[in-house]
Amino acid sequence: MKEDIVRLIKYRLVRARETLKDAEILFENERYNSCVNRIYYAMFYAVLSLLRTKNLIASKHSGVRALFHREFVKPGIVPREMGKFYDRMFLLRGESDYEDFVSFEKDEVKEYIEKATKFIFCIEKIVKENVRM
Repeated sequence: MKEDIVRLIKYRLVRARETLKDAEILFENERYNSCVNRIYYAMFYAVLSLLRTKNLIASKHSGVRALFHREFVKPGIVPREMGKFYDRMFLLRGESDYEDFVSFEKDEVKEYIEKATKFIFCIEKIVKENVRM
């Protein structure tokens, strides 16, 4: 794999971790809608990293989701429940960003952070198994 692709994969994993930390800061400050946004984007950056291990690129979030499911969830590389959680966070991020009168409760957002942490760890593990880093 080309060095510049490996650098990009590493960068996106770092970005995923940093964005998850941003979500935790927002959570601690009771900014739950913004926290949901950051949780989704943390997961999104991790998925982008994973897709690049197969040199896959999509220009839209829906394309990233489709490739992720086709190449990693459907074959069982990523557990189905994690694929479903990614889809759930995609929908919740859209609601929190674009719909009126949407609010999230502390307990549900705490659970999302915990699941996103596991999700990103899983993606990192798969990436490291497939790319010399």
